[in-house]
Amino acid sequence: MTSLIGLSSKELERKAAQIRRDLVAVSLRNGAGHIAPSLSCVDILVALYYRIMNRNGDPSWQDRDRFVFSKAHGCYGLYVVLADIGSVERSDWEGFYAGSPLKGCCEMDINRGVEVGCGALGHGLPMAVGMAFGAKLRRVPWRVYVLVGDGEMQEGSNWEAIQFAVKHRLSNLTLIIDANGLQAMDSLENIMTVEGRKGDLQKKLRAFGMEVRTCNGHSARSIVKAIERWTKKEDLSSPQALVARTVKGYGLLCMENIPKFHFRLPTDEEMEMGNRYDGTCVEL
Repeated sequence: MTSLIGLSSKELERKAAQIRRDLVAVSLRNGAGHIAPSLSCVDILVALYYRIMNRNGDPSWQDRDRFVFSKAHGCYGLYVVLADIGSVERSDWEGFYAGSPLKGCCEMDINRGVEVGCGALGHGLPMAVGMAFGAKLRRVPWRVYVLVGDGEMQEGSNWEAIQFAVKHRLSNLTLIIDANGLQAMDSLENIMTVEGRKGDLQKKLRAFGMEVRTCNGHSARSIVKAIERWTKKEDLSSPQALVARTVKGYGLLCMENIPKFHFRLPTDEEMEMGNRYDGTCVEL
């Protein structure tokens, strides 16, 4: 395996298109239903694995940056990326949902590049905070990145973890929120988010003491720019939160922003509506 860190912005766009094409093809062939929550975070994963994170070809390398995938129902994109960089056997990804050792929600397997097991929401961020705190105590240089869903941010355990991270000045922790506005089968505004209160999540994160930025979650260039402004800052003293505005199901026109597709497979007729596998970004 070789390191793939350092792709240009155009290369990142092409890589995201490749990952989406592969994700959809295997999922449809094997009947794996969590396509929509997987598609929304592809550009975030591509930015992390092919540009931002410090990793080499060894998944157990001690100095690697750690990545925690908390919104584990959307792990298909992670599996494609890990297969693409060689941490996961291609045959295991091709056999996903059809007898493969890869599970529908992430299970910890360092040798395959999966740092922690997640499934019950609200657990990934607390684990990432613990990892970052341990790294700070040991004075080791690696960073921790954690991806959560915006619906998942309703879990109280996340806010307890944020308080701890801010208290202990865990500047080696970056929280990325896949903010697609949907949770399972409905919109956030119909469940817990106050209607019309734009920027409410960012205000809460700032009030808790995090450094906060917002970006287009379907532009790897924007994601890289936002995160690198933090990682290159010498006097960084707080944990960071990036609210990445995304569209659930992004890439399949029949699926985009449609709640019923949380776990529903598209029909042949719906697939004929087309896709965005050319990597074109949308304004969010």
